[in-house]
Amino acid sequence: MTDPKALINNLSAALQASDITSDVIFHRPFHSFFTTNQSTTLPIKIWMLEISLQDSPAESISLAATALELGALLSAADDDLDAFARNISQLKPYYDALSASTILVKTERKCHVLGLNLMHLLVDNRLSEFHAELELLSEEEAGTPFVSFPITLERQLMVGSYDEVLNAGRSVPDPSYNFFMENLMETVRDSIADCVEVTYKSLKLTDAVTMMKLDSVEELQEYVQDKRDDWLVEGDMLTFQPPPVGSKAADIPSMKLISQSLSYATELERIV
Repeated sequence: MTDPKALINNLSAALQASDITSDVIFHRPFHSFFTTNQSTTLPIKIWMLEISLQDSPAESISLAATALELGALLSAADDDLDAFARNISQLKPYYDALSASTILVKTERKCHVLGLNLMHLLVDNRLSEFHAELELLSEEEAGTPFVSFPITLERQLMVGSYDEVLNAGRSVPDPSYNFFMENLMETVRDSIADCVEVTYKSLKLTDAVTMMKLDSVEELQEYVQDKRDDWLVEGDMLTFQPPPVGSKAADIPSMKLISQSLSYATELERIV
């Protein structure tokens, strides 16, 4: 069989030649990449079946982890969250084996992939898993831009700094984060919209655009049409329908109820 290290280097080189780090690449499918590079990816998969996490040398485990990291990045590029989650799940035992190894071996893209996984958990609102993953990070790993970015986002979300979260979309550490940021920003906009509609009776369209960090009035109108059909656009104003009001304390016939209760008590006393 061809040297697995050479195969993985070839795969990495093919990815770099495809410019995986470019923003354009991270918005188009990678099916053609896998089809073109099957002669490289298939032997790698077969070779990985022979890897034993207990008995294989640290270098082989590191190579296998590198291959899975490349798979995770490609899955993120292809917007395939299921494949991304599978790669992450398969990676964890390899990371554990490398951590337990007496030989210090690190993979080049570990922090990048760990950061993307934190973004995935944050977008899915799986905060308990998010914090569990943080406990497994070393101080050095947590301090890298790839990992510190989702950590900062989570803190901003917890304190309700939605404005900072939306602004963070312009300063992602790598284009591979854009897919997760787009999903997160949509969730944040929904939260802002929930707050706006109970705070204001009406609002200028331009003010609403600014609050929700949208690019134009047209984009706001699309958002209203898709997600807020109870909002009314009237000229340059946005009017919010008042939420349904429940019963107030004044609506409860308290005196009547007291009178009935006293009457029941009197009848019971007579019976006794």
